[in-house]
Amino acid sequence: MLASHLGLLWERVRGEYPLCQEVAPLMPVIEGFGGEVAALLKFTDVPPLPRVWFLRQDETGLIQVQRDRFLHNWKKVRPADEYPRYRRVIQQFRDRLADFERFIADQELGAMIPAQYELTYVNHIPRGEKISTLADVGRLFPDFARQTRQERFLPHPEGINWRTVTNLPGRKGRLHATIRTATRPVRENIILFELTARGYPGDSSKDAMWAWFDLGHEWIVRGFADVTGEEFHRDVWRRKR
Repeated sequence: MLASHLGLLWERVRGEYPLCQEVAPLMPVIEGFGGEVAALLKFTDVPPLPRVWFLRQDETGLIQVQRDRFLHNWKKVRPADEYPRYRRVIQQFRDRLADFERFIADQELGAMIPAQYELTYVNHIPRGEKISTLADVGRLFPDFARQTRQERFLPHPEGINWRTVTNLPGRKGRLHATIRTATRPVRENIILFELTARGYPGDSSKDAMWAWFDLGHEWIVRGFADVTGEEFHRDVWRRKR
């Protein structure tokens, strides 16, 4: 895939995704079970391409394309933006992926061979009344509660970066959960809570692909409920578990 192909692709989707941005490409990280997760480095004479974003006018819908990756995301831009349910998001991804496969066929770029699938949920939790210091994080995430005995030597942490990794059934991948401090562009301090299912079912058929995404979604939803506490659901989500 060349830069000219990305321009042709934008012409196809520009009616629905009229905005375009260039960002740095993502490193390929492949889940393996013979050792650590592998980051693949490829040496080639072909110059690198950026990762290109095609965005809807309201910037909530986003297609991302680079040589070895195709993504479709929904992101919250304004407080009034309503989070869509999984079935709606996965259907949008299916439609955009089908469009992309037709495009690479028309451009005679060969067949798309899947190496891995990925599903990610990202949640921004503002720091404020409920998290006045990072010692309070354990109230929302009980697995990461900090001991509060009075004789502690270390003061409250300035930043956190916690990560857990769990195998999916049948060695079909892993679920990564991360909780870390971050700052949004508006200079607002937040807790960034991410759940990522990443892997491959060992079968390149479309039926196996969509079954894997449903499995990843189930593990993200149940993992979310498992990691978060009652106070998170009551005060952050304002819902009953």
